[in-house]
Amino acid sequence: MEQKARVEAQRWTPEMHTQAKLLAEAKYQSVRTAFTKLEKSSHRAPGHSDRDQYRHPVETLEFFGLKPTMTVLEVGPGEGWFTELLAPMLAARGQLVVTNSDPNGPATERSTMYGRRFQLFTQNSPELYGKIQTVIIDPKAPALGLTGTLDMVLVMRGMHGWQQNGVVSAWLGQIHAALKTNGVLGIEQHRAPADANPDESAKRGYLPEAWVVQQIEAAGFKLAKKSEVNANPKDTKDYPEGVWSLPPTLRQGDTDRAKYVAIGESDRMTLRFVKVAPKSTAELKAGE
Repeated sequence: MEQKARVEAQRWTPEMHTQAKLLAEAKYQSVRTAFTKLEKSSHRAPGHSDRDQYRHPVETLEFFGLKPTMTVLEVGPGEGWFTELLAPMLAARGQLVVTNSDPNGPATERSTMYGRRFQLFTQNSPELYGKIQTVIIDPKAPALGLTGTLDMVLVMRGMHGWQQNGVVSAWLGQIHAALKTNGVLGIEQHRAPADANPDESAKRGYLPEAWVVQQIEAAGFKLAKKSEVNANPKDTKDYPEGVWSLPPTLRQGDTDRAKYVAIGESDRMTLRFVKVAPKSTAELKAGE
């Protein structure tokens, strides 16, 4: 990870920093207009734009209803694939907040590596990423401390990790508290077969859609709409290394590589939830 980060840091030329500053200063009117400037920009890590055909960033963010004036939380940004797009989109007129694990935690903890990786990523360009608000969280006991401040929360391919750590309810509670009334929770998640046991499928990176909807609605949200923009019927969901057999991870290396590349990225549900408005006093009395 450290070696990869050094190589990426060396890629950043003075010209790239100048371009990044211009991207962050632009006052974009929409996701689509922003993406026309960002799509082929050199600030995106090598290979990241290759994922656009599978991840449909414009269609996905438009489906969630993202606007460049919003305050948006990206939960678990990973290696920054969506952050590369969200940070400049929101820099001038909105606010991007991200969660990250402690980059200075115990060296024996995987979460420390993830925290350090994202920290190094943002350090490449203060122009693009300097305005990001980072919330350091314990993945096993999340606490956001952002009560009623967010317009939107995005969780991209992360709920299986919550299930593995036994913190689905904890995360949803924190997100519910952090969102404004009628705020949006956008979920993109690797989709398991409908009859899958979430405890088992989560270990392979997948969750059943109906179960996901049930958990989120039980936490005070209402499913507003579903999209199949990130569906992939080629994904059979039965690989030796789970979803990580597929691109972009390709964990099995050269074993059946052509097969997995031909399948592409996973079959994913894309769901938009809205935080339910609290009942009025009159409604509460009527229900007594």
